[in-house]
Amino acid sequence: MKTLLALAAAALIFAPGEATAQAPRQNVSATIGGKTVSISYTGPSVRGRKVFGPEGPIAKDGTYPVWRAGADSATSLHTETDLDINGLKVPKGDYTLFVNLKDVNNWELIVNKQTGQWGLTYSAAQDLGRVKMTMAKPAAPVETLKYTITASGNTGKITLEWENHSASVNIAAK
Repeated sequence: MKTLLALAAAALIFAPGEATAQAPRQNVSATIGGKTVSISYTGPSVRGRKVFGPEGPIAKDGTYPVWRAGADSATSLHTETDLDINGLKVPKGDYTLFVNLKDVNNWELIVNKQTGQWGLTYSAAQDLGRVKMTMAKPAAPVETLKYTITASGNTGKITLEWENHSASVNIAAK
């Protein structure tokens, strides 16, 4: 009977349409200069909202200029090789990625040395550095946040797409 009651309570708590469960963690990777570069993130969905700008929950009126670039736990970068990210020297290792959205149409990637934290925990004192991202508009709106890493030999590109925004940075193995 206790099991039946527990199942009934769970059905009420996790009713369809409710945003009660965490989105699944995603992992993308590529081989740059013979070594693996990977990003682990949780991709939130638009769900009919305007995400960026005054009407949206992210960068509303410029009050959230540093975004976790995902949902739930912080977005992580792991690189087995030293990287150059648009001029920023990134030694091999583990990092957290954030995005400065002070201007929602001109993003800046933040590579942060603090790792393993919840996505809202951010310390500018731990920044390895910041680089401007190249902005574009995706061919169609992107419902669920998506990272991609493309590679060709010693070079590649990290792209982040969500809603009506696409932002990328060039990377190279050093």
